[in-house]
Amino acid sequence: MDKRIIFHIDVNNAFLSWTAIKMLKEGYERDIRKIPAIIGGDESKRHGIVLAKSPVAKKYGIKTAETIYSAKKKCANLEIFPSDYQYYSKISKKFFQHLAKYSPNIEKTSVDECYIDMTGTKFLYANLEKLAYDIKEEVKEKFGFTVNIGIANNKLCAKMASDFEKPDRIHTLYEDEVKNKMWPLDVGKLFMVGEKSATKLKKLGINTIGDLATSDTNMLTKYFKSQGIIMWKHANGIDESPVEYRKPKNKGISTSETLSTDVGDKNKLKKILMHQTEKVCRDIRRKKLYTTTIAVTMKTHDFVSSSKQMTLDNPTNSTDEISQCVMNVFDSLYDGEKIRNIGVRLSNLSPNNTRQISIFNEKRESDDKIQNALDEINDKFGSSSVIKASLLDSDK
Repeated sequence: MDKRIIFHIDVNNAFLSWTAIKMLKEGYERDIRKIPAIIGGDESKRHGIVLAKSPVAKKYGIKTAETIYSAKKKCANLEIFPSDYQYYSKISKKFFQHLAKYSPNIEKTSVDECYIDMTGTKFLYANLEKLAYDIKEEVKEKFGFTVNIGIANNKLCAKMASDFEKPDRIHTLYEDEVKNKMWPLDVGKLFMVGEKSATKLKKLGINTIGDLATSDTNMLTKYFKSQGIIMWKHANGIDESPVEYRKPKNKGISTSETLSTDVGDKNKLKKILMHQTEKVCRDIRRKKLYTTTIAVTMKTHDFVSSSKQMTLDNPTNSTDEISQCVMNVFDSLYDGEKIRNIGVRLSNLSPNNTRQISIFNEKRESDDKIQNALDEINDKFGSSSVIKASLLDSDK
């Protein structure tokens, strides 16, 4: 059986590059990629931060996610341009349609990056590394922007490889290259290791990815619980997750919120999640749907995204049941970092609520009736007419 071959394709500096392309098409005389420029949000709101920076702006020490106020102090002649998500979505769609001609097995992870499963395509492409170079050059010629492509035997290593030297590069990180290419890197460079976890690891004397890979798993479990084993596997280049390219039958229902300030208070984050859970549960009940997969998504103050989900044996649309799952997932996911964005997602939705036989079914049917009655009141008089005591702020 052939080893898996995964490409991770990442657009270099997507928002700024795409904005530059749009402006050049509209007759703007300068390429903003070649001047000190940033894509920034509204300074009067929470979004007054640097979303993307030009290579020239980077030389001034400007960083993604810092405030525009701070960026302007570093570079007096810095030019600021607004984001255009409608255009980004349009060019992203064309980009992925182009990639689909090489393989339909594409998992899009954001508007500007994806995984492509190239396993078993040797009869089509004799040299997959050459193909990666061809893709890179075709994208540059057809669309006017550059990409990095990481090639590996799994998604994790493909992602790590694409983050090596940028821009406009191809890198490999095969199983037999992990020790030489990945282990010498700072432990904070490992995918899914956040700033707080990296600091904690370094206090334990774990400074490089190699240090983490050769650490005692019992010690890691002691300090990081189940996350410690995940980090150890990643440090060793172990990742069995599939490229999920098939379009889901039901996209699910989700809600997320960009917070007005970065939040590191666990109880406050739980309250936000409770409100969000109440909302998505009302949505699926209104549509007469039930879920078996519940996820929590988070983005830290430095834009590191993470998510975790759990799958239930029995479908449900009960706020009580789903809330408990959300809290359990959050407790296992959150490591104390300050959070910028947080959300809840319900998926694997269906109109079928068949449960395994349980002595609690009668109680659940009674709870469902109560929940439906509460939904009717909230729909009629407003979403906060009747609210659980656990959702009320303690200071009110």
